[in-house]
Amino acid sequence: MTTHRQTARRRWHAWWPYYLLAMPGLLYFATFHYLPMFEAKLAFENYRIIGPNTPAGLKHLNTLFSSPEFYTVLANTFVIAAMKLVFIFPIPVVLALMINEVRGNWLRRGIQSVLYLPHFLSWVVIAGISIAALSPTDGVFNEARGLFGLQPIAYMTDAGSIRWVLVFTEAWRSAGWDSLLYLAAILAIDPELYDAAELDGAGRWQKIRHITLPGIAPTIATLFILNAGMALNSGFDQIFNFSNDAVRDRIDIIDTFVYRTGLQSGEFALATAAGLCKGLVGMILVLCAHHASRYLTGKGVW
Repeated sequence: MTTHRQTARRRWHAWWPYYLLAMPGLLYFATFHYLPMFEAKLAFENYRIIGPNTPAGLKHLNTLFSSPEFYTVLANTFVIAAMKLVFIFPIPVVLALMINEVRGNWLRRGIQSVLYLPHFLSWVVIAGISIAALSPTDGVFNEARGLFGLQPIAYMTDAGSIRWVLVFTEAWRSAGWDSLLYLAAILAIDPELYDAAELDGAGRWQKIRHITLPGIAPTIATLFILNAGMALNSGFDQIFNFSNDAVRDRIDIIDTFVYRTGLQSGEFALATAAGLCKGLVGMILVLCAHHASRYLTGKGVW
């Protein structure tokens, strides 16, 4: 026992700066992700500001599943999440492969800076840029359409276009930053593999196909599973800033439903029930993605 304590003490003295650096992140997850789990029981109670809560059974879940609005919100969440997963997930992989092929260090750093910059913009700023760029009167996109004799489209208020606007702006903001993970995985590949392939006469595309892609396959599989599990987090900040009365029915998701029901209407128990359903569906998606990845690639989260 004494030996274990001494070992633990030595490790603490050696690694305490790293533990200190990790502490803010651990506190964030403990405060906003783990502590709220203990209050999930509110979904099965009648909430009272003054006095103890009383049991409600499945009352709030029944109210939720009997509401047509909830099914509309659920369908929007799945559709937007699926569009983002299908059309955005491959982009960081392609960007990482393209950046890795740039030979000049100064040019590579410049490209990376341009691609990473949008990640540091808030959705308020991006929404303002989108409103200006997609304006039907003087927006750059509609002016480009006018050069080809096409009629302008009010993208921000058009029910058929708004979901694609969400996908495009999300890709523009996050794809460059997400490619960092794949670049790190590419740099971890043994350079001798490329040298051996080059001696065998392999070209650039053959090296990408037979060395780079298999080398980053575990990273791709892991991130796909994590993205599938977080698919229902379709982006509250983005939806909130892009919403308007003309398109709200097309992009209203579970997170905005929870915000509207809980914070604006004060129905905290009903909002908790909706959030609980979202968490359960997310867990199911993680399990499904994990088993699918294990079946197709032999790699999973565990």
